[in-house]
Amino acid sequence: MKKINILSTSLALILFTNQEVNAQFKLSDIFKKVTEKTTTTSATGTPTTFEIGQGIKEALQIGVSAGADRLSVKDGFLGNLAVKILMPPEAQKVERTLRGIGLNKLCDNVITSLNRAAEDAATEAKPIFISAIKQMTLTDATNILLGNKDSATEYFKRVTTAQLMQKFSPIVTTSLNKVNATKYYSDLTSQYNRLPLVKPVNTNLTEYVTQKAIEGLFVEVAKEELKIRDNFSSRSTTLLQKVFGYADKKKG
Repeated sequence: MKKINILSTSLALILFTNQEVNAQFKLSDIFKKVTEKTTTTSATGTPTTFEIGQGIKEALQIGVSAGADRLSVKDGFLGNLAVKILMPPEAQKVERTLRGIGLNKLCDNVITSLNRAAEDAATEAKPIFISAIKQMTLTDATNILLGNKDSATEYFKRVTTAQLMQKFSPIVTTSLNKVNATKYYSDLTSQYNRLPLVKPVNTNLTEYVTQKAIEGLFVEVAKEELKIRDNFSSRSTTLLQKVFGYADKKKG
């Protein structure tokens, strides 16, 4: 009799344990499905105005950081044909003339040093762009999201160019001197101005390099903006997928 009771108790315990395990599996499955559903729906649907604002700011911060970082390293300008700084327009005749008489190294030194100065200055660009992103209104963000493929870049041009010029100018001046650009350019123009019957060349080197450096920054920002708009894999977060997926539908 005692053996039967023990057997009955063991059997009941096994059944109870199996039921508990099954219940845990079912709860686990339900939780998994709910989690999957939440993850899926959070990346779709119509974003709120707040989400659009946050999504655009997140996208721009990623793009600006990547663009500025690429340009602020050695050969960031010099090795990038899209933004490489060449001789100032008024000095291009000087370059042709001096290369024609064998002064290639002098011309190369000038071009290299101009680009080095821009690379040096580009390290200061990121904080200015980030500040502009923080000041962006929800209306600005919506207009950028649903606007042209360069809407963000145009926004930056509008709100940061004056500040960038002001901030970059002293940095470029210091950089030009640090990398001997001023000396190389002075040597180049001196050599040219010694030639008979030539018109002396005078260039505001700081203003020229500052302007070209800023233009180069905008070129890189535009690349990053286009990447996020056109390339789904570049939308690295759920918020970016939701916001730009919504924009795709609106424009489609």
